[in-house]
Amino acid sequence: MSRKKLPIGIQTFREIREDGCYYVDKTAFALQLIEEGKYYFLSRPRRFGKSLFIDTLAELFAGNEMLFRGLAAYGQWDWSRRYPVIRISFADGVLDDRQALDERIGEILADNERVLDVRGEHTSIAGRFGELIRLAAEKHGERVVVLIDEYDKPILDSLTRPDVAREVRNGLRNLYSVIKGHDAHIRFAMLTGVSKFSKVSLFSGLNNLNDITLDGRYSAICGYTDENVDTVFAPELPGLDRDEIRQWYNGYNWAGTSVYNPFDLLLLFQKREFRPYWFETGTPTFLIDLLTRRQAWLPELGQLETDAELLSTFEVDNIATEALMFQAGYLTIDEEINLDGNWFYRLRYPNREVFQSLHASLLNAWTPQGQPVTRQRMSLYRLLLANDFSGLQALFTAFFAGIPHDWYRNNPIAQYEGYYASVFYSHFAALGLDVRLEDATSHGRIDMAVLFNGQVYLFEFKVVELVPEGRALQQIRERGYAEKYRARGEPIHLIGVEFSRESRSVVGFEVERGY
Repeated sequence: MSRKKLPIGIQTFREIREDGCYYVDKTAFALQLIEEGKYYFLSRPRRFGKSLFIDTLAELFAGNEMLFRGLAAYGQWDWSRRYPVIRISFADGVLDDRQALDERIGEILADNERVLDVRGEHTSIAGRFGELIRLAAEKHGERVVVLIDEYDKPILDSLTRPDVAREVRNGLRNLYSVIKGHDAHIRFAMLTGVSKFSKVSLFSGLNNLNDITLDGRYSAICGYTDENVDTVFAPELPGLDRDEIRQWYNGYNWAGTSVYNPFDLLLLFQKREFRPYWFETGTPTFLIDLLTRRQAWLPELGQLETDAELLSTFEVDNIATEALMFQAGYLTIDEEINLDGNWFYRLRYPNREVFQSLHASLLNAWTPQGQPVTRQRMSLYRLLLANDFSGLQALFTAFFAGIPHDWYRNNPIAQYEGYYASVFYSHFAALGLDVRLEDATSHGRIDMAVLFNGQVYLFEFKVVELVPEGRALQQIRERGYAEKYRARGEPIHLIGVEFSRESRSVVGFEVERGY
């Protein structure tokens, strides 16, 4: 199999097919949706292929047969029927307020009127959109297909300004609520975005949307599966460690098949280096600011549990940490739990890219400007490699000692007990090491195992008042924490670290080597 063009950043189905790019066939999903229902909603993180799927649906309903030759849908679609397609996308640009939103909606409706060769008499947004649907169906002799991409982006762009976000939300509700009233003229409708706002707050009467976000059958509707990587992209794999590809980029899951982010894999295949490509495209400062403002207990983030309702709810005035991180792609589903008809989810980090990059960003945000955080991470790696425990002690002692007292006084994040353990833990997590937590629920301490270089490092981190108590190392022994790692047959090192809340410094660092 010969190598093909990598469709990096291409969201147009026609271009991918006509230019001979790699393409992972999603048309079977399109057929299943069309056969099973009419109104759909799908939430996926950014750069996961939502826009490409919407474009694929548009080309399918438009009857562009040549583009589908060799694909699952080709022999199962009536190409003689061509449906008028109304396309609405808010992917481009930033809309600063309600007026800008209304102007943009007017431009989008005008574009659709021109393409479909219809023009009504109404001037209001709701009236004009409704008339567009009705007139398009009448002119073309088929019911209309409505495809809305990045439906929520205008709200997300304004989340740091809640009053503006609410006005923008009302403007979008004015548009979307039109759909249900024109059911007789609609063949199919689908909305996609990053977040899921409640039907009450945004969709008004549109309560017949089938939300397939957590439908396991559609977990792989966007993204690439392991099978896709091994078959479609087989020519790109030589020279790359297949297990490392999985560790770095696989693991996103919506209660079904796990997938890779397409953007990551395409750039990996082009550049042949393992890097956080998706994360680097724009982790929202809003997320970092929110975790900081809420004094998030970082060791616990990758072990959160939630129910289905909270996981799928996103409101301007009430954004749950779990929902934000899940919908943005920084947490994913690890396990579904059904307790007497009540569904709960255990969450986890998807992969090394997210785990490592998120903690690096948080570490930078949670330490004063001017602290050599990057250099300290490099030093930490080298010290572990050399089993230099005296160096480790000196590194963390110098790190905390270098934080000015004024910074502590002026930063609420540094006032809560979990700050010190969070920063300690994030140094290891930001290196992408295999870090495992035994007890992450007590905000003053963590039990942490680091598996690295054929050795096991067991840490107990405790916050004490002023002087060392010698309890951290003793606690590791008493709890038999090392027993579960003995079967590995690797050297085990016990390290007890005590941090003084009063002096804001490392006051205890005991090590038992080769335990």
